[in-house]
Amino acid sequence: MNMFLRYILMGIGTVSFGLGLAGVFLPIIPTTPFLLLSAACWMRSSDKAYTRLLSHKRFGPAIRDYSENGTIPARTKIIAILLMSLGIGSTMLFFTDSTAVRLILMAVAVSVGTYVGSRPSS
Repeated sequence: MNMFLRYILMGIGTVSFGLGLAGVFLPIIPTTPFLLLSAACWMRSSDKAYTRLLSHKRFGPAIRDYSENGTIPARTKIIAILLMSLGIGSTMLFFTDSTAVRLILMAVAVSVGTYVGSRPSS
């Protein structure tokens, strides 16, 4: 692989991991998509980082389940949809007066909730 592309993928994976880690503590930022992006980038650019992510006691099993089988644990689905609903709902109620923004937020919530809910449970 081209070294330039490898470094770009490593950088994207690192930034994505940081955002995913922030999402653990901030309900507005989604954790799982960023960690999956990190895994995809590191799988192609850094065996060490990819292996370390998959062996992480908290994140590893969920990433492996999703990437190998497309499954999400039922408890994780419930928590994800609940926290997303609370975060987006509070944003719609308290932080915007724009109908357009509220409609966009609702569309995102419904789309993501539908996708997460449609994944098979592990």
